[in-house]
Amino acid sequence: MQKKLLYILIKRSIVSVVILFMLVSMIFVLLRISPGDPAQKYISPELNSHLAQEVRSSFGLDGSLFEQYKSFLVNIVSGNFGISYNYRLPVLSVIMNYLPFTVIFASIVLFVQIVGGYFLARVSFGNINPKIDQMLSNFVLLFFSLPSFVIALILIYIFSVHLGVLPIAGIHSIGFEEMSIFNKIIDRISHLILPVITLSFYGVVIFYKYLRDNFDSVSNKMFIHYLEANGINKKEIKKHIIKNSLGTLVSVAGVEFSVLLGGTLITEVIFSLPGMGFLTVNAILMRDYPLIVGCVFFSGILVLLVNFIADIVRALLDKRLVKEIL
Repeated sequence: MQKKLLYILIKRSIVSVVILFMLVSMIFVLLRISPGDPAQKYISPELNSHLAQEVRSSFGLDGSLFEQYKSFLVNIVSGNFGISYNYRLPVLSVIMNYLPFTVIFASIVLFVQIVGGYFLARVSFGNINPKIDQMLSNFVLLFFSLPSFVIALILIYIFSVHLGVLPIAGIHSIGFEEMSIFNKIIDRISHLILPVITLSFYGVVIFYKYLRDNFDSVSNKMFIHYLEANGINKKEIKKHIIKNSLGTLVSVAGVEFSVLLGGTLITEVIFSLPGMGFLTVNAILMRDYPLIVGCVFFSGILVLLVNFIADIVRALLDKRLVKEIL
């Protein structure tokens, strides 16, 4: 078993490196062939051609695509992502100011999604009224079909514009530093409620449908019929059904967490949250090449890392899945 896990580790590591190489290379090519010159905003009409060329040279834009790409790969391997054009700081420093928020924010959203999906699945599965079960399924599917930005705008209009009970954007209010510790906590929570709800709708539906289908599938297994035939209490049987339905939940949670880490872009922009999505959009709009590449690289690292950990945990929980992963 240990040898197989080691093989999985090596195989996944190699695949991850190849994927990262392809991802970053694609971003490099797309950025370089896109129209415009990021150095133009630093070049004044009063500057002569010699000074303009020095500005482009300082950004590494004066060489051929091959030379830029070669230098770029060397810098990536050495961990040098360059200096951000707009922040005038090392890219790593800029990213580390935004990355922790995205990881914490995505973790909170994932927890809400799992709890909400599990609660709805339990209510639906334990309800003997098929009409209520069908109504609940239709209700969650309705929110599944709505884009996240539509849900965000609806929530903002209801709770911020109309009722005025929750803030529209940001992670804290004006005068946050002068607040007491308790008020700071309440202020932070109030600013995160709408973004968390916005991102949770889709995931709650995913976990609900997954768990609900698993409950039905396990309830038709032979060992469940065996327990029923032996007169085991229905509550005990339900516990066995739920327990055997949660085994592969790690896979769904891993995929959803990786989606959250790489897909909170729209929500972070709408609510002005200081995360990787907000940073990436600004970098693209400002044509900040080093920062764009750094954001894409770290987002890719997070997504691959989460899926890698999810596969290892699955293999440890169920040895039968090792063959599937291999």
